[in-house]
Amino acid sequence: AFDKTVAKDKSLAVGFFQRGFVHLQLEMYEEALSDYKLAFSLLRKNPFIDYKQLGLRHILYAWEVLYSTAAAQCRLQRWEEARATLDKAVVWRPEGRTAILALALARVQDRLFLEPMQVPPGEFFRPRKKEVEQLDSKDFLGKPKVISSIIPNDEYIGFEPLRPQKQGFYEPRADALR
Repeated sequence: AFDKTVAKDKSLAVGFFQRGFVHLQLEMYEEALSDYKLAFSLLRKNPFIDYKQLGLRHILYAWEVLYSTAAAQCRLQRWEEARATLDKAVVWRPEGRTAILALALARVQDRLFLEPMQVPPGEFFRPRKKEVEQLDSKDFLGKPKVISSIIPNDEYIGFEPLRPQKQGFYEPRADALR
């Protein structure tokens, strides 16, 4: 399901983030690491992305993505990379989250695995009811109309400015003006 989701929206950082979590659960560590790195790059140097406009009551923080990246690196026994990633997460962390990252740095120092972050269970993309009600199909173009030409025996079908021009063909006659 996550593969289908990220195939439809290649910029959905939270989709790659969650797929990385699933890959970790399935012990597909290289794929998880790749998804986490892609999710971080899709944040585009922003500290977070708020998905409330899309109907997901979750904010994806850059430090969470980096923390999960370090968790994948731990599973791959890349302890120095995990430490460097956590140091980078400390820069991106919001105030008040220092304890989590300090504990994670200590666990990496002791070569213990980290548990990755995830979107809280039960959170789904669920648009608000008032937004869904407005999704009725609307006919913006209207009904097609047949427009006849004022030029007798005109058989041209197409967009008028693209009509091939003939010299003297479109000049009105004196009796046509009456």
